[in-house]
Amino acid sequence: MAEWENPDVELLYDINGLAREAPGWADHLMEYVGEYGTVVALALLGVWAWWTARRRADAVTAVAGLVWAPLAAGVALLVNVPIRGFVERPRPFLTHDGLEVLVDGKRDFSFVSDHATLAMALAVGIFMVNRRLGLVGILVAVFAGFCRVYMGVHYPTDVIGGLALGTAVALLLAPAALALLTPLLRAVASSRRAGRLVRAPRAAERTEEPESERQPCGDRGLAA
Repeated sequence: MAEWENPDVELLYDINGLAREAPGWADHLMEYVGEYGTVVALALLGVWAWWTARRRADAVTAVAGLVWAPLAAGVALLVNVPIRGFVERPRPFLTHDGLEVLVDGKRDFSFVSDHATLAMALAVGIFMVNRRLGLVGILVAVFAGFCRVYMGVHYPTDVIGGLALGTAVALLLAPAALALLTPLLRAVASSRRAGRLVRAPRAAERTEEPESERQPCGDRGLAA
């Protein structure tokens, strides 16, 4: 009875209880979406953002921000390794009975959620370049976290911690990352063969705006 006095556990049972009441096909769909679908959706949003960023006047800076998005996700996952080892929180289905677990084989520690961390780092990275697509990405990341609780493999606080970690890494390390990536992407843009990865042909023909008129990623929101 004591476990129900914990809001984290109570919310876990409430959300996971939806899986018990849902038809089998819905659970299979949520399982796929929670494991793979949200990450695929974020990857597609990133490609969309890159395609539009190549046509912008600040294409080099914008594409550098998009390169940072997956790198931020990777860094956030690495940061999570010692956090998981320090907290050592078991998966909820190992300590609480009656949960509907949709994915087998999850025996590593629970806090914080890798899926939520990765998804939010990608979403925030996209948001810094394209606000509209980034907002969609943030919603996808939040839904990814919901799916993890629905599937019975994470507590709600595991998800909240992952969303916070992904956001913090993507934002706090962005200035240093862009300072390194922007010159690299500028060199790629000047290449005949690889230049189209950074600038669309028409955008490459435009005169680059003066340095004094440029604004950092965060100031412009890099919104398309």
